[in-house]
Amino acid sequence: MRDNTWSSAREGRVAPRRPRRLAVSLALTSLTVAGGTAVCGAPAAERAAAPPADAGVRDAALADTLVGLITTAYDFSRPGVEQRLLGLYAPGAFVVSAAAGRITTSRAALAQQIAGFWSRVGQNMRDPRFVVRERYATALGPDAAALTLTYAIPHQTPEGRPHTLAGAWTAVFQRRGGRWVIVQEHLSDLPAPAAIGQLP
Repeated sequence: MRDNTWSSAREGRVAPRRPRRLAVSLALTSLTVAGGTAVCGAPAAERAAAPPADAGVRDAALADTLVGLITTAYDFSRPGVEQRLLGLYAPGAFVVSAAAGRITTSRAALAQQIAGFWSRVGQNMRDPRFVVRERYATALGPDAAALTLTYAIPHQTPEGRPHTLAGAWTAVFQRRGGRWVIVQEHLSDLPAPAAIGQLP
């Protein structure tokens, strides 16, 4: 709220003299309005912009749910890993996946990538385990969410040498038919020496 008396004084103008009682009354009214704007208006705006009080709790619970889906799919101790990995994604034909500097936009291409990973690397790992380090989930709506996490897959090579795959993964989930599935993702691999150095 702009105060005309204050701006006039700054410009060197003198306001017409008013009766003293009227001037005091106007000054008190001006202070009350200005104070109400400063004290009441700003917190109201902050309250409107602030997230709900339970947002952190809800996002933590959401992270538990989504990370649980991923760790279940990456349970290397059970057969059917390829099928479970593909089952993380939306069943439709259109799924966006960015990895290794490339983008694919079909579930069929994603299925090929998963099969290639499993035949070249996955089935040759000895005693692998999927470890989630950092994780951050945000609800984008009642049926949409984003999850970013860092992960590591420590294991041994067929020759018995320790090796680790690691990186960061951001996935956008949508709840379809009561089930959370990935509709878009981006994976960023950690270089091998750094991955080994950061083992838990």
